[in-house]
Amino acid sequence: MEKISGSQAIIRCLQEEGVKIIFGFPGGAVIDLFDALMDSDITNVLVRHEQGAVHAADGLARVTGEVGVALLTSGPGATNGVTAIATAYMDSIPLVILTGQVPTPLIGNDAFQEVDIVGITRPCTKHNYLVKDAKDLVSTLREAFHIARTGRPGPVLVDLPKDVVAKMVDFTEKKPIRMQTYQPTYEPHPGQIEKACKQILKAKNPVLYVGGGVILSNANEELTELARKLNIPVTMTLMGLGGFPGSDPLSMGMLGMHGSYSANMAVAHSDLLIAVGARFDDRVTGRLDAFAPHATIIHIDIDPTSISKNVKVDIPIVADCKHALTAMNTWFNTASDFNREQVMASHEPWRATIDEWTKKHPMAYIDEGEIIKPQYVIQKLDELTHGDAIITTEVGQNQMWAAQFYKFNKPRQWATSGGLGTMGYGLPAAIGAKMAFPEKTVIDVAGDGSIQMNIQELATAKQYKCPVKVAILNNNYLGMVRQWQELFYNKRYAGTVMEVTPDFVLLAQAYGAVGLRATKKSEVEAVIKEALTTNNTVIMDFVIAREECVFPMVPAGKATTEMLLV
Repeated sequence: MEKISGSQAIIRCLQEEGVKIIFGFPGGAVIDLFDALMDSDITNVLVRHEQGAVHAADGLARVTGEVGVALLTSGPGATNGVTAIATAYMDSIPLVILTGQVPTPLIGNDAFQEVDIVGITRPCTKHNYLVKDAKDLVSTLREAFHIARTGRPGPVLVDLPKDVVAKMVDFTEKKPIRMQTYQPTYEPHPGQIEKACKQILKAKNPVLYVGGGVILSNANEELTELARKLNIPVTMTLMGLGGFPGSDPLSMGMLGMHGSYSANMAVAHSDLLIAVGARFDDRVTGRLDAFAPHATIIHIDIDPTSISKNVKVDIPIVADCKHALTAMNTWFNTASDFNREQVMASHEPWRATIDEWTKKHPMAYIDEGEIIKPQYVIQKLDELTHGDAIITTEVGQNQMWAAQFYKFNKPRQWATSGGLGTMGYGLPAAIGAKMAFPEKTVIDVAGDGSIQMNIQELATAKQYKCPVKVAILNNNYLGMVRQWQELFYNKRYAGTVMEVTPDFVLLAQAYGAVGLRATKKSEVEAVIKEALTTNNTVIMDFVIAREECVFPMVPAGKATTEMLLV
């Protein structure tokens, strides 16, 4: 055991957890920590806004599966990060957020830059701590990482008073962490696995409904094995894209409000719905009484509170997705009454029905000559990157077009704000992803409205030689809200017209980045090719059809079968 300062102990804890990069913004309450980072091998990334720090840590966590770390100062530094913390919480992303706090004698006295960040973030963190005693510092940090990455992952905040960080502490040997009141269930109950598998054998019209839990648990291979073994069509949520290969013949793409016609119809006509790592979000289900009305429902999730929360399920399986899917594959591999050829053949009529739906209403758009359609831009990005890029997005129409028209064949190549829908997420998340994988192409698909939420992070990208590419689908509108106003509010575009928008090419140049623009369809491919071969941060400004809408679309309060189509 050795005595070191609290700030040194924190850095040592980060190092033993394998942290290589930390995103932050300095201030008086964390100045000791920033000083200690200078003596470490951890890359300390100075962002331009604290929200950007947490989004960048989030982006890194999504593409690596590791715990992302952000360091914020007290007061406004901490509160600036709250939106990004809530973003990670809604999507179950493992983060540890370190916040500075005023010295313990001043807590509660309205000291300079004091705020109760533990109280503020209690509803949007998996857990949080205020470290009041220096002797608890090391154990609390270790516990925070354990909670963030285990079970259903999520953000954990540790609030660090300035005097606690300055004290000398004992740096004890790390031991396995076991918390009496926190013991997630990883292994499925064998009886529930058998029930589920036997139900699958009875089904004629089964559907695998896949959420982000499959990616978080690294269960994509086990899922793919199960789907192909049994010839079961697969649909994914926004967070589940890449959990099953998007170009596989069994893939129906995304379901829900802007999901494919075939996916929504298949769920509505299924006799068995196998939900894996999904939470039956309202954007997926539409009108609850009309969601999968004829289906027996199997639900696999590590979080017991998610099961039967929105939709009553028939066979609950509380377990890690990877463990549960492994158990199901093992059951089918060893079951004496399982005839694979027979089961696959029994699902062929169902596959044929789904194929007919797909042919009748494919994911499509109307070509208008030289007018740039945003869907065409996404298709070209997919084609020219060979489907191999990491795609982050902002939120709105740009996000939905990316989800619909980029074929995600692998997990962890898609980072987007699903549950909270946070505009401004994509650029800092792209920086986090690119710093994690410098050799990979990382593209932020953005709208002209949402990119302005955190566009200052272009400076971060430049400072750290992080050549992310930004594809702006520019329509001079806040497009998704405008779409609703067009369809349901008699085209009364209240607060959605972007009358003043920067020249994004010149703005890129102002940051030392490269700016490119396409105003007609024939220019799109050349712009993308130049961006991909440019060793610099690049903004591609695509001037798209101004009033293009995202279709299919399920209006609010409607069943998912009541889709508005192109």
